[in-house]
Amino acid sequence: MSDETTIPSRSISEFGFSRRAFMGGATTTVLAFVLEASSAPKFAPALASEPVGTPSGTTGFIGINTDNTVTIAFGGGEMGQGSMTGLAQCAAEELQVAWSKVATEAPAISQTYVTGGSSAIRTQLQSMRVIGAQARSVLVQAAANRWGVDPSTLTVTNGTIVNPAGGATLRYAEVAAAAGALTPPTNPPLLDQSKFKILGTKAQRIDIPSKTDGSAIYGIDVVVPGMVFASVKHAPTVGATLVGTPATPAGALAVVPLGNAVGVVAKDTWSAIQAARSINATWTTPANASQLNSANLLAQAQTLMASGTPGSPLTLNTGDANGAYAAAAHKVEATYQLPLVPHIYMEVCNCTASVTATSCEVWAPTQAPAWVAGTAAAITGLPLASITVHPTLMGGGLGRKIDMDYVAQAITIAKVVGKPVKMVWSREEDMGHDQYRPSALIRVRFGLASDGTLSSYGVRHVSPSPLYQRGFMGATGNDNTDGAADVSYPASNALVEYVLQDTPIPVGFWRSVGVGMNCFAIESAIDEAAKAMGADPVTYRRLLLAGKTRELAVLNQAASMIGWTTAPASGVGRGIAFSNGFGSLAALAVEIKSTATSISVTKACVAVDVGFAVNPDQIEAQIQGGLIQGISAALWGQTTFTNGVASSRNFSNSRVLKMSEVPAITVGIIESGMNNLGGVGEVGVPLAAPAIANAYASLTGNRVRTLPFFPGAGMSDG
Repeated sequence: MSDETTIPSRSISEFGFSRRAFMGGATTTVLAFVLEASSAPKFAPALASEPVGTPSGTTGFIGINTDNTVTIAFGGGEMGQGSMTGLAQCAAEELQVAWSKVATEAPAISQTYVTGGSSAIRTQLQSMRVIGAQARSVLVQAAANRWGVDPSTLTVTNGTIVNPAGGATLRYAEVAAAAGALTPPTNPPLLDQSKFKILGTKAQRIDIPSKTDGSAIYGIDVVVPGMVFASVKHAPTVGATLVGTPATPAGALAVVPLGNAVGVVAKDTWSAIQAARSINATWTTPANASQLNSANLLAQAQTLMASGTPGSPLTLNTGDANGAYAAAAHKVEATYQLPLVPHIYMEVCNCTASVTATSCEVWAPTQAPAWVAGTAAAITGLPLASITVHPTLMGGGLGRKIDMDYVAQAITIAKVVGKPVKMVWSREEDMGHDQYRPSALIRVRFGLASDGTLSSYGVRHVSPSPLYQRGFMGATGNDNTDGAADVSYPASNALVEYVLQDTPIPVGFWRSVGVGMNCFAIESAIDEAAKAMGADPVTYRRLLLAGKTRELAVLNQAASMIGWTTAPASGVGRGIAFSNGFGSLAALAVEIKSTATSISVTKACVAVDVGFAVNPDQIEAQIQGGLIQGISAALWGQTTFTNGVASSRNFSNSRVLKMSEVPAITVGIIESGMNNLGGVGEVGVPLAAPAIANAYASLTGNRVRTLPFFPGAGMSDG
């Protein structure tokens, strides 16, 4: 991630193709097939309310180049989850080209979408297949017209059209111009799954070679001619603002007021960070600063749990859950507590921007390129046609880089100084001014019939709302109940309530969002119900999931992989958890060892049903990564607030798993059909906390209902 690589400038309209278009040039002829806007996934339903000025349009294209290579637009954000490769596989399969001839490229902003919610593959797969088939159809038709034959008699192999009758061949590039005059079919025939050569294989990720040899461009690598460098110092207290403009520190070029922060411009990034740290700034003191403490946040949540008004209409309300609970033969009730958690990705917030009187150009590691354009338009007053956005690779996003705060800062600084500016936060600013995973109190009430089945299912969830804080939801709405309202365990009497905790402490979208919070509570409570009934945890879940073929297959495979029916070794605890989220089903079985001050996860076996495995290698990698993140958060993840100041500062006081602590992880992939297509990027995260808690209870007899397990670990400021 050096400052040595220069990214060429490109116009926002360079790839703004019509539905059928060609571009002629010395090296490239492009046949572009463009997806319709309606195929773009949303991060969440509430995010349909996009920032004012956000472009809307298409979501991608396929290009045929003169050397017979293929360029496939990727309109999402690549932050390591692999959707850039997976979606390219979908189009390349139907186009019937060699995978080695495929490359990807960012399209115009109007052809992008918000990346999140493990949505890319499951919402775009069919569209990308269709567009590939459309391109193949007109290319084959163009060849048939040249030869005067029926197109159905022709075959395609690796981007070459073959006429079996005489053995004549034409490369795609040779008929691209003629194909451009043809209208592609609306519903082209798609390949039968039995003929797949790219989809369903461990095709090499497109981004891996450049990430391996160092040529990959992350946001922090961007260099543009004539640029200066900047960093920021935020107000230490939530809600504080800058008073006046502080003096420019020695060695700095300029300071720029940013409301709740000050930007410092210098000759290089390190100088800017050092100057920002040393700047003598004066801040307002919010009237409520003394109340912005973790203890007060918890007390407020407890009050809301007892008497807060839930969102309306209720997230889920069937039958009479309260009445059935009161009349149940057995009752299980417990309240679970989760803390604020920082994102902790590798690449800190950064953005490069250049603003002139007539144009604005932005290079950003972002999950929402179109929102960057809207943000730039709002700050500069320029029309969208004058704004260029270059989405870069992200060194981790995890939901944080959907936000625009760091982007707005870079654009504002560039506008003030009149030069291109590369703005990079320090690690301390990044962790100390995060958009944290919401803290939560979750009460679970199960009414159990005499046979242990659920006669009543109730979840009451109290937490701050990322949607509400961003204006995507009103004060009487519902948030953070995914994973609770759509739980797989059936109950004819069910009640799921969300109670908004309105707090100025910033919260945001954190990998696995509500599913991660609710899975901990519900799967812990399921184990507590199993204990109340004197049942084995796996056997009890089988009872609750009776008749649900897919769910049982996942549960049984995870149990089998860990050897559930055999006793664990002495001093080893074993636990299991099940999750239904992001369109996929997953179960995790773990083995742990524990001392008074530590828990070691020694073995983890995950079974996951994603419907169809576009790239099994990527699925395995994402489950592994999600599980590692989930274990870290469960054991140590926490940001506390004292008088409005966050505790998280750096890796020294925000503990994550070390490589030597990562357990042996086995991933079993179940395919139940393309009709059951699910996401995978976030699926591994929710399972970790409840599986560990259940294993710990089995091993020690102690039930942990408050995360993290070790809140003081790694919390020094060293």
